Amino acid sequence: MSLVPPNDIRQKIREMVENSQSHPTAWFETLYAESQGDPSLIPWATLATHPQLEKWLENQAIEDNNQTALVLGCGLGDDAEALADFGFQVTAFDISPTAIAWCRQRFPNSQVNYTVADLLDPDPNWLEKFDFVLESRITQSMPLEVRSQAIKAIANLVAPHGILLLITRFRDTEAAPEGPPWPLSEAELSAFKTCGLTEINRHKFVAENRPDAQQLCIEYRKDVF
Repeated sequence: MSLVPPNDIRQKIREMVENSQSHPTAWFETLYAESQGDPSLIPWATLATHPQLEKWLENQAIEDNNQTALVLGCGLGDDAEALADFGFQVTAFDISPTAIAWCRQRFPNSQVNYTVADLLDPDPNWLEKFDFVLESRITQSMPLEVRSQAIKAIANLVAPHGILLLITRFRDTEAAPEGPPWPLSEAELSAFKTCGLTEINRHKFVAENRPDAQQLCIEYRKDVF
């Protein structure tokens, strides 16, 4: 395992972002590839289901085995596996081919459909297809100039009456933050509502690895009018 200090990893990521000219999220592949299989070099890779997703699942019941779920920016796959174990038919994607290969290596007998895809240019066959969409710390990893595009793309993936679970850092100002990550503001969160989603639950939480950061878990439903 790596002994690289967290601050050094964050500085390395900032440099990757600054040097990523071809695409605003191309740096993810650079990070995963250069980690050479060491998850400690991936700051968000806990190798466990996100606690907020676990809490959400505790209060749910699958009534239809054909319910579909999509995990955005699935990383190393733990959240996708939790959803599959719960009973969803899961598709999970990441822009990084190395991350997807890593998922398949970690879970060789998985029922999850792991695939390489780009949130900013999603598969048109995914339009309003998924009963449940997990957005865990994805929009916050995108620069502000592409954020509205990302939010619209996410909303378009949720099926009518479907659920979006958003886990994100939050900032209480509209001033542009330093990043990455770039925490979401209240105005940016309101863009999900503009895109046809209704907020049905919101709560703050504290992450053990970043007790200083404001964190939100928000559940949205796509209503049909």
